[in-house]
Order: sequence, then structure tokens, then C-alpha cells
Amino acid sequence: MKEKREKFSNRIGFILSCVGAAIGLGNIWLFSWKLGTFGGGAFLIPYFIFVALFSFVGLVSEISFGRMMKKGVLGVGELMKEKKLPFSSYIPWLAVISVAGIFTFYVIVFGWVIKYFVMYLTVDMNALNYGEYFGKFAGSSDSILWHIIAAVLSITVISLGVVKGIEKLNKVIMPLMFVIFLGLVVKALSLPGAIEGVKYLVVPRWELLANPTTWIMALGQAFFTVGLSGSALLVYGSYLDKDIDIPSSVLHTCILDTCAALLAGFIIIPAAFAFGFKPDAGPSLLFITIPAVFSQITGGKILGIVFFLSIIFAAVSSAVNQLEVPVEAIMEKFGISRKKSSIIVGTVLFLIGLPLDTNMNLFGKFADIMSIFMIPLGAVLILGFYFFFIDKDKIVAEINEGSEHKLGNFVLNVGKYIFTPGVIIILILGFVYGSIG
Repeated sequence: MKEKREKFSNRIGFILSCVGAAIGLGNIWLFSWKLGTFGGGAFLIPYFIFVALFSFVGLVSEISFGRMMKKGVLGVGELMKEKKLPFSSYIPWLAVISVAGIFTFYVIVFGWVIKYFVMYLTVDMNALNYGEYFGKFAGSSDSILWHIIAAVLSITVISLGVVKGIEKLNKVIMPLMFVIFLGLVVKALSLPGAIEGVKYLVVPRWELLANPTTWIMALGQAFFTVGLSGSALLVYGSYLDKDIDIPSSVLHTCILDTCAALLAGFIIIPAAFAFGFKPDAGPSLLFITIPAVFSQITGGKILGIVFFLSIIFAAVSSAVNQLEVPVEAIMEKFGISRKKSSIIVGTVLFLIGLPLDTNMNLFGKFADIMSIFMIPLGAVLILGFYFFFIDKDKIVAEINEGSEHKLGNFVLNVGKYIFTPGVIIILILGFVYGSIG
């Protein structure tokens, strides 16, 4: 017997859950990695374009589609079958696999965060060479224990259910995150040499905009950072009542998410320049710059504890959003309980991720394939179906339902004629120029 479908209790709980899904290691860890590697200010230009247009339209569409169906992504397959579309049984599972893949590498980084939190509690971090320490730890078997802890924590929260697990968590942690970030920005910008990092962020190297890789990476980051996947927020939408203003909720999500990403960028990149770290250091950038900043602050040990604790909260919130997609799909497909589905799915994805623990090259390639290819592909397939095969009047009415500003026609037209072809073109460019995989 299937469990009764859950609901968010109110609009604030939904918005905070969307923000919690968006604000996490995607903003703090992956954003700084991509920002540092792909041109700083030049990367920000396409990133802002994609967030303002693609992310907003995509999220409104994804959430409204879920609310319309009152089902997760497998419900899309049922509608595709009714339209007699080819591969209707497989396309929804592609979207599920893409988000499951994100969780697979994300939870490893989550484990790194937990380790750093414990390190701040137990050792003198100022005595470490941050670059060497991270290099010895990540990509080795030492990472596995922390991977296990992160996976168990994520599975535990998701098994509690959407209202008890997700809403309550985000009502506490989101305000704390922004307070800490604001303080760290002030400190990072005051460091000697930090101004060069600021220039890197605000003075674009225009020639990089002619490189398709800059646009490809920015698209993947814009999708990943707000949780746009064609499935994750679709599931959240299926838990919504009709009185929720979806466009307003998405606007709040995009604004807060972008602010969090920029705050992280203006902490980590200037700090990297101040301490002589390379901005294109890759996955290690967060873990070598933030401890260096804390080493320059009186009471840095306490701040380090609070910072990494808050990142744990943000990380588990995003991990829960990612895990929710395959968990909900298995619940729907096999009619099993949330707890059983959470344990099965979480365990399988943990085992798949084990090889990534000990091979950073494999980790980087896997993360790129999932974040800059699979996620946009899943989104454009699911939302392309929504835009072109669902009745126009139904889409417009669903988006406008409960909304103060009636943006249904705008979202549908942008979705059809800008979002869908734009994502397809950029994905094709990724293959042509070898930027994906």
C-alpha cells in the first residue's frame, strides 16, 4: 500500500526548502571551483544570464509541472505514454539518474565538510599546511569513513519525510548561513593582496566569452546551483497546494541563491589571491582558502567550528533534495515505504560512489559529466515535453494559480523559444568542443 502523499505546510516552509535545496555546496564549493577555473568575471556574465532567464523559467515550470501532476518524475512517463512518444518509459529515469549521480559525488564532498568540522573541534588547524593536508586526504581511503557518515546523515533526514525533515531544518539554518558569510566577506576583503582577487571577479577578460567552454560551464553551474534538473523541484512541486505563489517563491530562491554564491565567491577568490593559492585549484579551493582565512582571525577556531557546522546544515539540505528524487521514484514504482526506499537508494548510491573516494581524476570527470551534461539534459527533456506537449492553457493556468503576478504566458514562451533551444545548443557545443566529459 502506497503512503499518503506529503505536503508542505505553508508557503514559507516551501520557499525555505527551495532555498535550502539551492544553497549548499553548489554555491560554496562548486561555484568557487568553477568561478576560479573558468575566468572569474568572464564566467559571471553568462552565469547571471542563465540564472536570470533559464533558472527562473525552468524552476517555475518544473515546480508547476509537479503541482499539476501531483506526482514525481515518473508521472511524466505516464503522460508521455499517453502522447505515444518514443522512449517514454526511459526518459523520466534519465532525469532520476542524473540527480542520483549528483548525490553520488556531492555526498563525498559533504563528508569532507564533516571531517573539517571535526578537525576544528579536535586539532590545531593553524599548524597544518592546508594544501598538502587536503591533497593527502581527498582521493585516498581516508575519505571513506566521512563519506559513510555523510550518507547515513542524509538517509536519516530523508527518511523522516518532507515536512518533518526538510522544512524544520531549513527554518533554522538559512538565516545563520548568511550572517556568517557576511562576516567572512569583510575579513577576506581586508586581507593584504585580496584586491587582486576582487579584480579577477569584477574585471572580465572579454576574450574568454568567445570560448564556448565558459558558457557551457556557466550553464551547468546555473542549473546545479538552484537545483534545476527536471525532477528534484518537480517532486517538491508535487507536494504543493494550489494557493502557493510559484513565480514569487522561485524569484526569492534565485535571488537568495545568487547572493549566497556571490558571497562565497567574494570570500574564497580574494582569499586565494591573498594567500598565494591558485584560483583554478579545483575541488580543493574551498578547503584550503577558508582555513587560511580563519588562521588570520582572533577566535578563528570557534568561527571555523561554526562555519563548517553551518555548511553541514546547508549540505544536508541539498543532499536531501537530491536524494528525494530517486527515493520518491522508488516509492512510486514499487509502493514501498519512505524509510525502506531511503535506505535502499542511499546505500546503492554510496557504493557507486566508493571509487570516487580514492581517485580525484575520476571524481572530477564524474562531477563534470553529471553537473554540466546530465542535469541540463534531464531538465530539457522533461521541461521540453511540458512546454510542447501539455495543453498551453493548462500550463498558463497552473503557473498563474495562486500567483500575484500572472506570468504564465511569459514563462511558457521563454520556455519554448529560448530555454529549450538554448540548452540544446549549449549541450551540442559541449560535445563538439569536448568540454563535457
